[in-house]
Amino acid sequence: MTQDRNGAQDDARRAGGWLRIDLDALAANYRAIRSHVGPDVAVGAAVKADAYGLGVERVAPCLHRAGCRRFFVATFQEGVALRPLLPADSAICVLNGPPPGSEADFPRFGLVPVLNSLDQIRRWAALQDAPGRPPCLVQLDSGMSRFGLSEDELRTVLQERLLERLSVSFVMSHLACADDPSSPRNETQRLRFETLRALLPDLPASLAASSGIFLGAPFHFDLVRPGYALYGGNPVPGRSDTMRPVVTLHAGLVQDRWIAPGDAVGYSARFEADRPSRIATLSVGYADGFPRRAGGLAHAVWPERPEIALPIVGRISMDCMTLDITALGDIPLPAGTAFELIGPHCPLDALATTLDTIGYELLTGLGQRYHREYIESSL
Repeated sequence: MTQDRNGAQDDARRAGGWLRIDLDALAANYRAIRSHVGPDVAVGAAVKADAYGLGVERVAPCLHRAGCRRFFVATFQEGVALRPLLPADSAICVLNGPPPGSEADFPRFGLVPVLNSLDQIRRWAALQDAPGRPPCLVQLDSGMSRFGLSEDELRTVLQERLLERLSVSFVMSHLACADDPSSPRNETQRLRFETLRALLPDLPASLAASSGIFLGAPFHFDLVRPGYALYGGNPVPGRSDTMRPVVTLHAGLVQDRWIAPGDAVGYSARFEADRPSRIATLSVGYADGFPRRAGGLAHAVWPERPEIALPIVGRISMDCMTLDITALGDIPLPAGTAFELIGPHCPLDALATTLDTIGYELLTGLGQRYHREYIESSL
């Protein structure tokens, strides 16, 4: 066994929680989406927010190896950090567009802005006197009232002939209700996008992110931009998840004890035992990104007995949480025993539903104190 391997094992033993990221599953999800949309539609990848909290330095190269060539980040700083991680054949698109004064830095760092407003387009067009005319994307507001040009702004762009000074790779928009396939707003937005596109020259188009991909071929256009689905999230809530799980999160046991009826657990004594109860303290808390509100709502499992749901009781603290493991009886559990918080027996989307949130929030909130293990059989 090498010293590096020993060091990694020591780091794992010393950690309070373990985050396993299955890059093989990530690549399989990318390939599944590419197969779903067919050969005529390009498949990009959203890797913003540190690849949804999973580590862009490992995730982005994996997706490139799986065939991705267009990556989406939120900010200029994210793009600068990503550029050295990818080969030159990768387009890095910055969704928030160029901050004022940064326009000349985009081509210098090999980044492609998404132009969302009349102001951004005017500033970017002023750069186009330079040779090479760097590429951009243009976003249209099809009904989300967030990023993108309104119809009036688009007409101003055309009147000022600004488009003639741009090298537009794609025109794009974003769906507000794609996670609800029954929402009539999806078709309304698609038709609105078509109406706005008709004012432009014939340009490649992109509308669908993860959930929109599964609304059907009319939403695919020339490029889809999955994010959450790549990371194992269910893109169509309420339906069977076709994506492979990517994330497994375990927390380590610090200690456990039996308490008597009437004894309270945690801050504010939010849990009071009504019977003799075995309480386990785990070394993951809200500072690690596990939501404080999960106390009294969510559960964990011991992988040796995954059929038994172990309720999280009391308030989650900054650095720890407590489980009621009475159902395990007197089974010896040494310090460091791992309990699953997210994984095959505690699915990400089920946890999100329990906490009245979305899996996106849970993933992007994962902290930096976990020991991270990346699984990739191709390396």
